[in-house]
Amino acid sequence: MKKGYIIRDITSDDYYADPTNCGTSAIASLFPGFKHQDIRTSGAVIRLRHGGSGPPLLLLHGNPENHVSWHKVARRLSENYHVVIPDLRGYGDSSLPEPGDNHINYSFREMALDMIEVMATLGYEEFYVAGHDRGGRTVHRMCIDHPERILKVCLMDVLPNHFVWNNTSKDWVIRTWHWGFMAQPAPLPERMISAVSAEFFLTSRMVIRGGTGLGFLTEDALNEYIRCYTLKTITGSCNDYRATATCDLEMDTADKDKKVTQPLLLVWGARGQSEERSEAFVNVWRDYADNIVETDPLQCGHYIQEEVPDQIYDHFTKFFRVD
Repeated sequence: MKKGYIIRDITSDDYYADPTNCGTSAIASLFPGFKHQDIRTSGAVIRLRHGGSGPPLLLLHGNPENHVSWHKVARRLSENYHVVIPDLRGYGDSSLPEPGDNHINYSFREMALDMIEVMATLGYEEFYVAGHDRGGRTVHRMCIDHPERILKVCLMDVLPNHFVWNNTSKDWVIRTWHWGFMAQPAPLPERMISAVSAEFFLTSRMVIRGGTGLGFLTEDALNEYIRCYTLKTITGSCNDYRATATCDLEMDTADKDKKVTQPLLLVWGARGQSEERSEAFVNVWRDYADNIVETDPLQCGHYIQEEVPDQIYDHFTKFFRVD
């Protein structure tokens, strides 16, 4: 079992001495009892928090956020699970690897391998996992590449990458404009995004994609997203989207007949990323998964765990229940 190793423990002294790179005590207070560490994997350095006791539950965030997107559910979940919440490579405070040929180092295959090695470092060969947005795509690839490691999986407001690229529409292109924009060759999107303030870009994105305005964003969480939205993470997220349109699509096309076999809980927002396909959401996934647990769409937008955290907590504790 390949694993990484812990290279740093981040403490309250670091929040005081270096809040630019470590965050603040205000954010740490959202995750009481959690360790804050850096783990070196074979391809990146992954910043994460983890805490609680019980079966392991890995939670992966989406774009343009980081692990803090789980702050409304992590503490409660840690009462019954060992909750692990990393920043994906290129996001948050995780490292920014070189993109490599065809952006391979930002493929969901490499992101998934990071997480397999993180969980192995923490002592887990098998675990539960949930992924939102880009985290969901990472989890989908994880289920294909490492099926023996995943006990149960939840995918949140995400459709299969292979399906998306092969079923584009005018409405989809307008609604998810950033897919094509951020996949343009460097440095065009990086320079254009960096030309406006992080707060403007982030809130403009979120007010479009959120189903309830910006009321779901707490001041502390927004400040943390702003702190982390630098040229480094803008570059990382653009590399992510470049990989999605190139090497990821090639892998997904090659593996289009390989289905997710683990029990799969689907969660999506009625006004979320897949709004125009909401009625067909489960039917789309039936071509890519064998063991789907259906739910009704939640009355929210795309940022589900922040918009309706109580419902997500209830779904998780029911689905990931240990009998």
